[in-house]
Amino acid sequence: MVRLNQDLQFLGYQHERIMEGLNITDEMLSPNSVTRQLNNQISLAKAFVVIAKESNNLQFAWELSAQIRNSQALLSNAATRQTPLTVGESETAVHDMALLLYQAQQLHYDSATMIMRLKAKIQALEEQMSSVSEKSSKYGQIAAEEVPKSLYCLGVQLTTEWFENPNLQSKLQERKQLGAKLKDNSMYHFCVFSDNILASSVVVNSTALNSKHPDKVVFHLVTDEINYAAMKAWFATNSFRRVTVEVQKFEDLKWLNASYVPVLKQLQDSETQSYYFSGHNDDSRTPIKFRNPKYLSMLNHLRFYIPEVFPALKKVVFLDDDIVVQKDLSRLFSIDLNGNVNGAVETCMETFHRYHKYLNYSHPLIRAHFDPDACGWAFGMNVFDLVEWRKRNVTGIYHYWQERNVDRTLWKLGTLPPGLLTFYGLTEALDPSWHVLGLGYTNVGSQLIEKGAVLHFNGNSKPWLKIGIEKYKPLWEKYVDYSHPLLQQCNFH
Repeated sequence: MVRLNQDLQFLGYQHERIMEGLNITDEMLSPNSVTRQLNNQISLAKAFVVIAKESNNLQFAWELSAQIRNSQALLSNAATRQTPLTVGESETAVHDMALLLYQAQQLHYDSATMIMRLKAKIQALEEQMSSVSEKSSKYGQIAAEEVPKSLYCLGVQLTTEWFENPNLQSKLQERKQLGAKLKDNSMYHFCVFSDNILASSVVVNSTALNSKHPDKVVFHLVTDEINYAAMKAWFATNSFRRVTVEVQKFEDLKWLNASYVPVLKQLQDSETQSYYFSGHNDDSRTPIKFRNPKYLSMLNHLRFYIPEVFPALKKVVFLDDDIVVQKDLSRLFSIDLNGNVNGAVETCMETFHRYHKYLNYSHPLIRAHFDPDACGWAFGMNVFDLVEWRKRNVTGIYHYWQERNVDRTLWKLGTLPPGLLTFYGLTEALDPSWHVLGLGYTNVGSQLIEKGAVLHFNGNSKPWLKIGIEKYKPLWEKYVDYSHPLLQQCNFH
């Protein structure tokens, strides 16, 4: 307690020096100042209030708090009338507070007791936070994977419309007359692999509205069998400033089979099926995000087969479906990749997002071939030189590493780790303003957002979900026409 009083005296001295700078009256600076005595008592009493509450002595904490308010009222009145407190005015308050502070000492409310109790409290809070964080991660993952009812409704309505309305199919046939554009390498070719109709529409719409030459923009959308009719119906009935849109389904790519594609072969393995779909393997030691079956989705891995999906093309810009375009992207097609295959924005800052964050460097294969401090980069907006890709057999490199990760010992999560391996030494760094990440999980600076050509909502908080980050949703929603009859019918708002 002596040490605590000494600390408070030192703090009082510091307070005095500050007050001198503020030109406070001589009365406040006097060693015999009643005002200073009351202030010191209040500071000590506040510390004891905390300790009393920690000790569950709520009655004593209430008494201290009441006396603190009385003393503060005296100080406030003196300040209002601009005359110093007299000893007579403050005598009762000083005396009553002194009794309470003496009582606190008798209760052994010393600094050592406070430190021990705070340590115990901190430890309990850390354990509680760990438990809450784990639950939050699980529930967040579940929420992110759930298909909103409105999106499901839109898919059903569009599929019904496609099969019941022959005019839609004739419209699509009319647009196929523009098929020469699909193979014309003087056009700006973009590819999106998605089963989300509205998200794909936002990618196309935002690109079209910000393009200086929308008539030269060609979108190649690849979806799955389930969403194929709905996707065709949507893009047949909506126009996007003369942008050409092609819709395919990956099931029509007959070469895409288990004998050629390692991921499809792995899906036939019972252990892999158990790991991703049953949740009983590994004694639940692996975080739930690593077990998400979407990481084995063919739509997710199709990015490694782009030259084979589009054999006539020489250069494409790959876009994820959780992005929004804010600037004209035509300059991407004239960027010199210096003989590299992949143009991407790097994501490493100091040690964050370097290779050792994604890969298992305890494995000899990883240690032998990759620099742990090599800079990571992002999927989501990538310029691919398909001529160089074919020349260097990049898909074969991907197959090599994917086949060696059947037991998930090289990496656990997603398509970025195999991408880092596949395009190692084949990636050209782009200016960071081309691709701004993080809008689906963290705070992003307003200046970065303003300058960004492509904004990426990577993370669980997608803008079309209820768990989307509210302040970023308008950046995406501005490209959704909520007055569209189908969107109103399906309760989009």
